[in-house]
Amino acid sequence: MRLLDYHIGEYPAGSNGRLFVTRRGPGGRYVPTAGQPVPNNTYRKAWRDAREKVLTPAQHRSPLARRPYDLRHAAVSLWLNAGVPATQEAEWAGHSVHVLMRVYARCVYGQEEAARRRIEAALAQTAPGPIAPAGAAEPS
Repeated sequence: MRLLDYHIGEYPAGSNGRLFVTRRGPGGRYVPTAGQPVPNNTYRKAWRDAREKVLTPAQHRSPLARRPYDLRHAAVSLWLNAGVPATQEAEWAGHSVHVLMRVYARCVYGQEEAARRRIEAALAQTAPGPIAPAGAAEPS
C-alpha cells in the first residue's frame, strides 16, 4: 500500500483518472501533464521481464501466465473450482453464464464427490420421515 501511496503522491493521475500513465511527450521528453495511457508494448515488456524474473526456466518456457490476460482465466477457473455459483461468477467476469460454461467448464475438476455430498445433504433436509408400508397404522 505504501508503494501505491508513494506513486499517487509522486505522479498524480492522468486527466482520464488513470493512475499509470506515460509522462513523455514528443521526442520522449518528460512532460508532467502528458498523462496519456501507457502503450501496450510497455505492459508487454514489463510482463515478460517479470515472468523471466519470478518463474523457473521450465515455467518460463511454458505457456504459464504468458499474457497478463491469462490471470483472468486463472481467476475464473479458480472460482469455478472453489464452487462459486456460475451466475455470480459470470457477473463478476462480465459475461453470460452460457459463455462461462462454454469456455471454462472443462477447467472444473475434482468436484464430483463434493457435489454428491451436497445433493445428499439437500435431500436429507427435504425428505419426509420414513414411509410406512401400505396398510400399517399411522403413529399417533
